[in-house]
Amino acid sequence: MYKKTTLKNGLRIITIPQKSTRAVTVLVLVGTGSKYETKEINGISHFLEHLFFKGTKKRPTPLAVSETLDKVGGIYNAFTGEEYTGYFAKVAASHFDLALDWVSDIFLNSALSEKDIKKEKGVIVEEINMLSDNPMSYVQILWPELLYGDQPAGWPVVGSKENIIRMKRQDLLRYRKKQYVAENTIICIAGNINPTQALNKVKKYFSEISTTKSLEKPKVIEKQTNPICLLYPKKTDQTHLCLGTRAYNIFHPQRYTLELLEIILGG
Repeated sequence: MYKKTTLKNGLRIITIPQKSTRAVTVLVLVGTGSKYETKEINGISHFLEHLFFKGTKKRPTPLAVSETLDKVGGIYNAFTGEEYTGYFAKVAASHFDLALDWVSDIFLNSALSEKDIKKEKGVIVEEINMLSDNPMSYVQILWPELLYGDQPAGWPVVGSKENIIRMKRQDLLRYRKKQYVAENTIICIAGNINPTQALNKVKKYFSEISTTKSLEKPKVIEKQTNPICLLYPKKTDQTHLCLGTRAYNIFHPQRYTLELLEIILGG
């Protein structure tokens, strides 16, 4: 059974004790992604995620960041979506404190140095090029654009090459300060834990989290009145088709029926 605790600063903590495992997973989710961005900084949420693995004051290099958990056989990664960004670490239960220290450090103290920003721009531009060269991946970028057009819901998570190249350190610092705050963050601890002790440890390691107000997500504007089609010609051996329709929202009771239909139709 899980327990959700909301602190006075708005930080939400979910503890899920699982005595059948010897491991612990720490997941930090912040409510920000491409749907919270403006046109000028589209791609900044994903950019920040990359930079959080480049160094902190305590762990000043990418190697120092990675070897902290590598040396204890830990698993760690991050991801960015339209509405949230996540950072996680999975370790043996005996290394729980180390995982919390590591996740809180990159979440709260990443340096975002000019050197790392410049280097990571090249990495992300190449990532965008790879997505564009892979029709199966690129069709997933074109699909939201077709549905929602030129608004946050229709923009790609990775952003555009022009935006990434143009982005300044001050843009990244400002966005992190606005979005990476207590009321906009959920910390989930699952595994072989004592819930009370885990809660107290989270309070300790995330005591410095900002308590300012985060940005609100712009309302999605629905404009479609007729069937629409988007074609993207490219010389490849295959043609990739994405066909769909608007359906229930995530809270609708029929969403589970729709998921079953998805399996039947899509395999």
